[in-house]
Amino acid sequence: MRCLLAAIVVLAILPLSSAYAALTWNIVWSDEFNGSAINPNVWTFETGNNNGWGNSELEYYTGRAQNAYVSNGLLHVVARKESYAGFSYTSARLKSQGHLAKAYGRFEFRAKLPAGLGYWPALWLLGSNISTVGWPACGEVDVMENKGSLLDKVQGTIHYSSASNQHLQATGYYNFPNGDSVTNFHNYILEWSTNSIRWYVDSQLYETQTNWSSSTGPYPAPFNQPFFIVMNLAIGGGYLGNPATNTINANTAFPGEIQVDYVRVLDLTEPLEISAKQAGSMVALSWPANIVCHLQAQTNSSGSLGPWVDLSTATNSYEAPINSGAFFYRLESP
Repeated sequence: MRCLLAAIVVLAILPLSSAYAALTWNIVWSDEFNGSAINPNVWTFETGNNNGWGNSELEYYTGRAQNAYVSNGLLHVVARKESYAGFSYTSARLKSQGHLAKAYGRFEFRAKLPAGLGYWPALWLLGSNISTVGWPACGEVDVMENKGSLLDKVQGTIHYSSASNQHLQATGYYNFPNGDSVTNFHNYILEWSTNSIRWYVDSQLYETQTNWSSSTGPYPAPFNQPFFIVMNLAIGGGYLGNPATNTINANTAFPGEIQVDYVRVLDLTEPLEISAKQAGSMVALSWPANIVCHLQAQTNSSGSLGPWVDLSTATNSYEAPINSGAFFYRLESP
């Protein structure tokens, strides 16, 4: 959890920011998976096999809790070896299409991946105009994909089209240092601006793309429009070299899962700071409205600090009384 402490003693009326400094990355949307279920107002399921999803995949995607669920602050996307609807494996594919789509910004996934031949986990973005222009014209950004038999490597790729709508791509790889792997939690990050797309693992920049084309218009199309988020765990397929079912079963333990701690979208915004202004017997607190955060208060009673308490009614402003007690306030994000 990322927390910015912006504390004041109300009696002293200390403004924390008289003028905003340079823009900084702040969370403007997130799913922390802290509830008891997948949020249907954010995520929908794509189901079936859809002729291998264009990749000769072997799984059947479902919306069942056996294949995707939230527990202990994590999203679990689970692939199982089972006979289902004529297929040998089940898994899940979630997307934010119709709920969340965004152009530009910083997209961050904190996740750990399964180990085993045949697993193909992916965290990626698709152009929202896919239903009208199709793929690859809509554009695709793979924030992270991995071959489950190669635990020390992930890949980041853009897919786009030529003027005649032929598929083109540009890609890069990140190799984990000795002793580390995709089976540990890592932050997979994409920074996307008007003419540059950059990939990070944790804080390490490993790929930058600045050149692409599109059948839908001049550069920087197609990466100049909103994209939605997709998260899935495939089994088999061309990306893995089309391993046979028998080969997968002989070399891989099931079930296997992607665990996602959070998905966050950040923008360059004003800093996450509280401004304070006295108004008679009250002090008015305010902070940027477009940042995902909440106000917390702490009291100092008889020289002892109490716990931080969420002020659930506060959105981006709050009026606090000036009295004989000492109160501290901070913003917590997300």
